[in-house]
Amino acid sequence: MGKIQISWSVVCLVCSLILNLLLVNKLVYVGGKWEVSWSSRAAEEGEAAAAVECSGHGRAFLDGLDVDGIPECECNSCFVGSDCSQISSDCVADVDSGDPLFLEPFWMKNAASSAMLVAGWHRMSYVFKNKSLISSVLENQIRKLHNTVGNAVTQGSFIVFGAGSIQLLNAAVHALSQEHSSVPAKVVASVPFYPVCLALPTTNRLIRSVDFEFQGETLLWKNSSDSSLNFIEIVTAPNSPDGQMNEAVLQGPYVKAIHDHAYYWPHFTAIPTPADEDVMLFSLSKLTGHAGTRFGWAVIKDEAVYERMSTYVKLNTLGISRDAQLRAFKLVKVVMERDAREVFEYGHATMKSRWEKLSNVLLVSKRFSLQDIEPQYYTFFQSLRAASPAYAWLKCKRDEDKECYRVLKKAGIIGSDGTLFGVRGSYVRLSLIKTQDDFDMLLHKIKKLVAKEDDRQTRSTM
Repeated sequence: MGKIQISWSVVCLVCSLILNLLLVNKLVYVGGKWEVSWSSRAAEEGEAAAAVECSGHGRAFLDGLDVDGIPECECNSCFVGSDCSQISSDCVADVDSGDPLFLEPFWMKNAASSAMLVAGWHRMSYVFKNKSLISSVLENQIRKLHNTVGNAVTQGSFIVFGAGSIQLLNAAVHALSQEHSSVPAKVVASVPFYPVCLALPTTNRLIRSVDFEFQGETLLWKNSSDSSLNFIEIVTAPNSPDGQMNEAVLQGPYVKAIHDHAYYWPHFTAIPTPADEDVMLFSLSKLTGHAGTRFGWAVIKDEAVYERMSTYVKLNTLGISRDAQLRAFKLVKVVMERDAREVFEYGHATMKSRWEKLSNVLLVSKRFSLQDIEPQYYTFFQSLRAASPAYAWLKCKRDEDKECYRVLKKAGIIGSDGTLFGVRGSYVRLSLIKTQDDFDMLLHKIKKLVAKEDDRQTRSTM
């Protein structure tokens, strides 16, 4: 009898231990398998936010404002109301920023594969297990991505992560300016150049900006490039704003180049050959559209430059958010499915359609014109395809329209003034990568402008 009592005590003790383990780990047995239950509440909250109806002209987000616990719709430009179903009567076409929301429908279609659920204790440390600030699995995934797309050579090179390509551009300028630094390095770029170049001295003020200074247009210094002066040339390919494949201009023993390839993806351009320069910059923003994640990377050949760039990022932000790296890994993993064709087919088709629609409207205009981009052979798609640039570089051709930005603004179109890119005010950059609502409004306003040309010509002949 005593042995039976002891046996029952042991059984009860074992059962108690198992029960406690289940409670601690929050495991439940469902459908013949063990499942984690702590994630269910978070999943329900995410699904609830995604289910909020915003009439196709907005989105509700988990971290947005809410009414009685239900997230409110955040409406696209030109739309208002609790469900974004009303169009604003005084709406303008705001196509100033490079916010790449044109890919949002793709990610909604791939909601299940791209979703993440992160535990509250995920990566709380400053560093990964190997004391590194970067995820090795994400780095490997990025190398595989470039190899699949064929837009960059990464073998034998180092990779640095940054908070978007802007931080990496600053880090690269800082790193390269340390070479032959007896005099400040002269930073130059070909016009039209991205406005961030003008801000380099300001953004680097805390990191010895005395080591360099922005000196404007590259061609102004072409005859000086073989001297003892230290030059850093920023080469943007494809270029923002005109989509051209810029190449380095300066040559000489003290000339270094930074190649910004943020737009060098099949969404926006043909890729005839993999880029293989000393310092190359890329960003998640223009790859997947996730600008808010603030993640980019640099591919660097020289180890000393790599070390200086890594130190810059470490001192500046102590690396990149672990959550950002996790999201980047998840998104790149989805991109890589089916050899990366799905996202690039969708992206190229969307941009091609927008470019063709805008071009066709302006084709009959005698007042405005766009940059000329011929159809090219896309090695990734193995076919000849029409242009699909991220931006329209619009020119006002009339002498009285020298301030093109003001001309468009009066017509209800907000673009980026050409003077910000180092050229005349007769140019304006129009973003084609925002939401479909933004593009539709732009097209509507442009059509009205072109129609006025016909009205003016009719009145002049009467």
